[in-house]
Amino acid sequence: MTRFAITRRRSGAWMLATVLALAGCAGAPGGATDAGWVAAWGSAMLEQAPPATAAPWQQPMRDVSLRQLVRVDAAGPALRVRISNLFGAEPLLVGAASVARPGAAPLPLRFGGGRELALAPHAEAWSDAVELALPRGAELAVQLYVRAGPALASVHPGSRMRSWAVAGNRVDAAAWPEAVAQEGWWHLAAVDVRAGPRAVLVATGDSITDGYGVPSGSYQRWTDVLSQRLAAGGRDAVVVNTGIGGGRLLRDGLGPSLVSRFERDVLARSGVTHALVLIGVNDLGISHRGRPTTAASRAALLAELQAGFTGLAERARARGVCLIGATVMPYSGSGYYAPGPENEADRQALNAWLREPGRFDALLDFDALMRDPARPAWLRADVDNDGLHPSLAGYRAMAQAFPVELLDRRCPKLGAL
Repeated sequence: MTRFAITRRRSGAWMLATVLALAGCAGAPGGATDAGWVAAWGSAMLEQAPPATAAPWQQPMRDVSLRQLVRVDAAGPALRVRISNLFGAEPLLVGAASVARPGAAPLPLRFGGGRELALAPHAEAWSDAVELALPRGAELAVQLYVRAGPALASVHPGSRMRSWAVAGNRVDAAAWPEAVAQEGWWHLAAVDVRAGPRAVLVATGDSITDGYGVPSGSYQRWTDVLSQRLAAGGRDAVVVNTGIGGGRLLRDGLGPSLVSRFERDVLARSGVTHALVLIGVNDLGISHRGRPTTAASRAALLAELQAGFTGLAERARARGVCLIGATVMPYSGSGYYAPGPENEADRQALNAWLREPGRFDALLDFDALMRDPARPAWLRADVDNDGLHPSLAGYRAMAQAFPVELLDRRCPKLGAL
């Protein structure tokens, strides 16, 4: 039986059990942005240069309509949509926008009462509320008419979901038979619903959370499976995924570092009560790939990683958000990183530090869950995809291992450690 570590903030008590729990947690969540709104879907934006695709996806976008599907994880009688120009150096000019349940007539999105939105460089904006009742698990089409876009779009390429584009303004049409498909979400950062307080878990990290290897449109990321498990159990809890493939804790890579985006992508989500951080494998892997390391350089990296995780914990506690840490899973089977004994020793050292009492409000030991008992530096064959990423069975195992009772607790705002 896999066992998970329980951590306590103040007492230093430490034990092993089959479930995780939070100690000293009570009161209202501290991460809500606006009263009455709850995150129902979200994604992490990153900068993307023009993709190697034909019009109408080529950038900068001009006179193009986008249809983008998301699945909301909370029910509510009304919604709002967050549009992003976070990485654009020029304005994003939205000529019109709408939302619709698939197959239904679109409803207009408005911004300050008007259909148009001129979004400044590096800015994001919420739409006005739309009275549209959504059940939990509903798919929602968000349609944007981009009159003129920036040279660098704000995108989440790892959507594991197709979007569509077509020339001209089509946002008020229900059918787009000539649209061109492309995976990714463009300029779309969040969907909130109007709802009462509930648990909102924001899971963030790298490609393991982003869902590497998950077939498009299949909803088999580990966070998707966890959401399905929560819904089947009747728990009023939301799961929002803000992982970025290739992401690192400390430094920018395929997207911004987690320490730089933690406020925006985690703590600022509407109604957030809990956050799970699973990251570090790319920090460790990139540190040695194609370059020599020394004992001093590896010790310096470990110290930097520890400081980074400590900073996340302090920021979450200051906002009253329960922070769940996670150990780094084995990656010795990765041909891309091909770690040697020294790098495996670094992973073990980081995990030992993460397991120490008081680091987080709780710790999920994915290393213990997923490693091969006979070869602890490797993933088990039944949960392994490519030596680094879990298979679909591995993602299901991660979701099943999450102790859902943890979401029943709340964490008070605390000072720094």
